[in-house]
Amino acid sequence: MNADSPTTAAAVSFDPIPLPATGGDALSADFEDMTRVRNAVLREVMGSDVDAQTPEDLAPLFLPDPDELRYLWLIRRGGEVIGRLGVDIPQIEGSRTAFWFLDILAAHHGQGIGTRVHEEVVEPTARSHGRSVLQTWAQHTEEPGERLHSPAGLGSIPRDHAARFGLRHGYTLAQVERRSEFDLTTGLPHVEELFAQAQSAAEGYRIVQWQVPTPAEFVEDYAWMKSRMSTDAPAADLEWDEEPWDADRIARHDAMLVRGEGGRALVTAAQHIATGRLVAFNELTIQSDPEGVTSQEDTLVLKEHRGHRLGMLVKCAGLRAWPALAPRSRRVVTYNAEENRPMLDVNETIGFVPVAYEGAWKKVLE
Repeated sequence: MNADSPTTAAAVSFDPIPLPATGGDALSADFEDMTRVRNAVLREVMGSDVDAQTPEDLAPLFLPDPDELRYLWLIRRGGEVIGRLGVDIPQIEGSRTAFWFLDILAAHHGQGIGTRVHEEVVEPTARSHGRSVLQTWAQHTEEPGERLHSPAGLGSIPRDHAARFGLRHGYTLAQVERRSEFDLTTGLPHVEELFAQAQSAAEGYRIVQWQVPTPAEFVEDYAWMKSRMSTDAPAADLEWDEEPWDADRIARHDAMLVRGEGGRALVTAAQHIATGRLVAFNELTIQSDPEGVTSQEDTLVLKEHRGHRLGMLVKCAGLRAWPALAPRSRRVVTYNAEENRPMLDVNETIGFVPVAYEGAWKKVLE
């Protein structure tokens, strides 16, 4: 959500982008332009190309998916590509939610473009699918002055241009997420120490790991744990549908974890020895650039197995194994809700440090 908009935007078009129908499709010029403007906006926000991706990396995110209907637009002004817009409609019975994102180059902020996008595209698309709850995320830059606090009581963001845009269009701050990074070049000896300690505390559990695709023997338990992410993770004021997962969805998820030629993904799980069931997991991924940033994706410990340091166990087991798969990646990035104190405690102990914050924004349509 990167726009600010008190005035009228002229000569701006919102052009639908053809989405790939299969993984082997040639990508359109519009999709490549979308990738370029995405990377340019992130460069403005982050001050580097740390989050840049190729069109081939992004394409799997927009393949047909029975669980989610996706729309994507290029924003042009006078023929120049200045931004992109996406709306996702979960295909879950009874869902009220629509998710959206907006990236506009900073030179075009404050000219009414974001307002037009929201009024002419975002809200009408959501309403056409019977959705009444809009949710979006924005990276917020640190600046002095007034701050907005998470309704969960932990975390805050500055009242910057993205926050002003949200407030002006009827959104409330629903949650604050912390972006943290870990230095793989210096932090692994400490990870080894923590792993040994976690192993001692996790009596009755053992580590299992796999690179995707997920082996058949683990699909059922992995699917169950993924379904619990939508109900067990801290949500603050956000609305999440309870998501069903099965073998087909795990296969699609595996394909999205590894995007682009040379991508890797490692899943680390804790197995309860007495029952043989998987009860905690962690995901590490890297896309096509072998020197790129590693993403620590979902981590979850099932509620009934908490208190055995399994979060520390699966995170450390994954990190200590990762250099063998991605030896040229130097850092790991992850996101956590500020109220998720147990997981933040684990991350901070490992050596993750906060580098940025995101605001999750919510609007209920009348």
